[in-house]
Amino acid sequence: MRYLLSLLFITILSCSETNKTFTASEIKLLPKPLEVVLGESSFSIKEGKSISFENEDQKQTASYLVTLLKAKTGKELVLETSGSADIEFKTDETLADEAYILLVSPDKITINSNSRAGAFYAVQTLNQLLSEESNPDQNSVTWLVPSIEVKDEPRFKWRAYMLDEARYFHGEDFVKQMLDQMAALKMNVFHWHLVDDAGWRIEIKKYPLLTEVGAFREDSEIGTWKSGKTSGKPHGGFYTQDKIKDIVAYAAERNIKIVPEFEMPGHSSAAIAAYTWLGTADIDIDVPVKFGRHYDNYDVTKPETIKFVKDVLLELFDLFPSDVIHIGGDEVPYEVWEKSARVQKYMKEHNINTPADLQIDFVNKISIFMQEHGRRMMGWNEIMGKKLHFDFEEKKNDEDAETELAKNVIVHFWKGDIKLLEEAASKGYDIVNSWHKFTYLDYKHKGIPLEKAYNFNPIPKDLDEKYHKNIQGLGCQMWSEWTPTNKDIERQTFPRIAAYAEVGWTTIENKDFESFKAALAEVKKGWDALGINSYKIE
Repeated sequence: MRYLLSLLFITILSCSETNKTFTASEIKLLPKPLEVVLGESSFSIKEGKSISFENEDQKQTASYLVTLLKAKTGKELVLETSGSADIEFKTDETLADEAYILLVSPDKITINSNSRAGAFYAVQTLNQLLSEESNPDQNSVTWLVPSIEVKDEPRFKWRAYMLDEARYFHGEDFVKQMLDQMAALKMNVFHWHLVDDAGWRIEIKKYPLLTEVGAFREDSEIGTWKSGKTSGKPHGGFYTQDKIKDIVAYAAERNIKIVPEFEMPGHSSAAIAAYTWLGTADIDIDVPVKFGRHYDNYDVTKPETIKFVKDVLLELFDLFPSDVIHIGGDEVPYEVWEKSARVQKYMKEHNINTPADLQIDFVNKISIFMQEHGRRMMGWNEIMGKKLHFDFEEKKNDEDAETELAKNVIVHFWKGDIKLLEEAASKGYDIVNSWHKFTYLDYKHKGIPLEKAYNFNPIPKDLDEKYHKNIQGLGCQMWSEWTPTNKDIERQTFPRIAAYAEVGWTTIENKDFESFKAALAEVKKGWDALGINSYKIE
């Protein structure tokens, strides 16, 4: 029911006609489709009308449509296993995986697709087109869909929203609300940041202290970096494996892949607080109260640490069917490795010249392990071994790595000169572009206003066209150091998430900020009805 309510992205119109012809100005779809042709008259949703399908995937989506229409209009349509029906799901093998054609006439609705994803997105469009027409004279309401032809498919195949729950645990209900909104906006990847210095949020049965210890901290820094202020309250929470499975299934029903992030080898304080032997410094620590980067890393030269990483990954493989697993890999403080006699001895014995090379050596070994289990590694672009940071306080080796990152790894670009992205593409790496200057939702709205978010192009303007295919899409990131409550997260996420949804779906030629804002105004009515704390755009 939560999902059905969350999809009420409609224009409420008053009209005495029951077979209205809609005008172009009344058709407000977000994200904007590839092609729309408006016809005359409209299709009326009535009790007892039928829906047919051709295969099991279509049956699942057709059943969902029956439930949606019942909740929204009060009209109960009937599923038919085959034959002619008022609403028909059809297979068109010429269409791309997420593409669809939606045909609406006064007598019939036809949904053509070549996948469950395409059919699902057609239903999202159909839902946005559905409008309530009041007839005051007869004290009745008619639900209409305009006669229309929509041909549509996404520009990019990776359209992601990232939620950081390592800093603050936000909970199942909130995650499902976000999945609902992503589905309505045709976003298809939920990047779930579950592990960091400030907390370990996922049950790992082989290592119970990860949540018994690592999921809880005594206090939390508040305000901003190095504020010197804390909340004075403990914080904690984690997801059991059963709860993870439930959320993964919930996402899958909405055509959303959940990509978990298991940070390594840095941002690992919560795990080291649970199991001291994982670290390099051999010092007992607590889960940090302060946010940011911390001194210790996993000691990637220890066989027991490698075994730990692989054991955790095996449990993640069982929980997440995603073909991609994110390993973070960002902001690794090298000083602890440089000062460790054990690590330096290992590097010398294995002809590893710099800490950056040690990190890539480790990452490549883990990527092979993932590949052996049918998975693919993804990581922030530090995993390529390039120096990105010039403001870290601790000593570190400033040389770029000589070791080459494994070619099957997806590079998640977030920081550095855009030429680093172009270099990665030219070397054949698949890339998701999440350049922080455009996509970080924790940044203030004045820093990344709605129009700047909308104008982000994941393909850099100077990138040779032959490498455009390497850009898989984009992600927008909701880091939560300074947004402890769900309402805080909503304020930073909405309405910019809608801009990123259209960036990922709509072609450059079809994008128009003014028409986007008009469609957004309708979407926002649905957010308001749910009590979502959307930032007020002036």
